[in-house]
Amino acid sequence: MANRARTNRDAIVAFADDLLGVEGFPEYGRPGLQVVGADEVSKLVCGVSCSKELFERAGSRDAQMVLVHHGLFWRNEPLLVDKRLKGRLEALFAANLTLVAYHLALDAHPEVGNNVLLAERLGAKREGAFAQIGAAARLDEPTGIDELSRRLREATGRDPIVLAEGPERIERIAVVTGAGGTRLIEAAHEGFDALVTGEPEEPALHAARELGIHFLAGGHYATETFGVQALAARLADEFALEWEFVDVPNPV
Repeated sequence: MANRARTNRDAIVAFADDLLGVEGFPEYGRPGLQVVGADEVSKLVCGVSCSKELFERAGSRDAQMVLVHHGLFWRNEPLLVDKRLKGRLEALFAANLTLVAYHLALDAHPEVGNNVLLAERLGAKREGAFAQIGAAARLDEPTGIDELSRRLREATGRDPIVLAEGPERIERIAVVTGAGGTRLIEAAHEGFDALVTGEPEEPALHAARELGIHFLAGGHYATETFGVQALAARLADEFALEWEFVDVPNPV
């Protein structure tokens, strides 16, 4: 620890806020700094979602900052420090950890965002935004649904839900990680051959069939492991930090 380079916590947060342009995204979870910990940071741990397990594991790894996609506070949750929230805060306080969270801004970013990074793993190049936070992407070479499904399985490490209801030749895909299944109709209306997301909505099958579009869901957690790692790597390069991704597997 004594020989590690240390960087001011607030400088790291300010850099990440600016990089992601957090002011441009109306959020229902506070972006950026959520819990204040150590003033100086030499090691950063990142994970997809807040949990007591993640915070305890970050503390055991001698980190001073935790970066997540799904933060601790949401405007649609009760303003109550219940057993769940108390345990998480206790774990953060015990290790003097700073908690930083980026949700929609991290989904949308054209370089370190979840959507662009998943699109790249599927062999597609982002051409612009879809549904504000998603990626409108074109495959390097047209392909079929079996091959696209294989690529998604390889990217996420799990078998996707596939509703093969679109054209034989897939060229343009819309990517909205996480809970992007609600964007299926919008993707069809905008002429995409497939929507790739994390989790489905119940009406997806018949909507996909009647609109002639493929639907692929690779899991909410599994499709959102990319952005926090890319952002952590960017911060590590900028501030000479150590960083580590802590996988707390989630079947959802």
